[in-house]
Amino acid sequence: MSPARRQIVAMGGGGFSMEPDTPLLEDFVLAATGAARPRVCFLPTASGDAEGYIARFHDAFAGRAEPSYLALFHREVADIEGFLCAQDAIYVGGGNTANMLAVWRVHGVDRAIRAAYRRGVVLAGVSAGAVCWFEAAVSDSFGPLRPLRDGLALVPGTCAPHYDGDPERRPSFARMIAAGELPPGYGVDDSAALHIVDESLHEVVASRPGAHAYRVELTGETAIDARLLC
Repeated sequence: MSPARRQIVAMGGGGFSMEPDTPLLEDFVLAATGAARPRVCFLPTASGDAEGYIARFHDAFAGRAEPSYLALFHREVADIEGFLCAQDAIYVGGGNTANMLAVWRVHGVDRAIRAAYRRGVVLAGVSAGAVCWFEAAVSDSFGPLRPLRDGLALVPGTCAPHYDGDPERRPSFARMIAAGELPPGYGVDDSAALHIVDESLHEVVASRPGAHAYRVELTGETAIDARLLC
């Protein structure tokens, strides 16, 4: 048997939480699973399991998928690895990345996600849910933008979300690379997403014209054209 195709969809911004009337990025995630009615689990950890965020997730996916969520602040699921490995996709919401990673590690979610990823479960998410798959991130978890260097490291390098939505992200990323605080990586605009297959960038997709991603290195940045979803 050939190994499962490993996929990550890392959204710089957008998705149902920012563009509720433009479900193109969610459509892309569902299509990536290859399932007729995918089982999609939402991890709202970065928002402290905010009830309103969970409700918006269900509204976005009900009728075209089998939505569920994994709460950790009021945990009810005993076998987290079994629960996540039974999904077709895992969708991670935005919020505080550092807090999310710490809570995941306490509950063993990091190990469960790795197991699901190896089985071919599609990993997706926006903002915190995009950067967590990388080694490092440009993060506002501590207030002002700072390097965050303890991501899950499923993908090498750094991810900087909201690249066009937050005027401080682009110059901060450049400064952090120049200072040796972060490895090179990708800046991702709102409404754009990196589609990573087997740990390498396959393509960039976008839900609106003009949204891009960028390869950011010590020598500067290079724009990566995005395929506009429709």
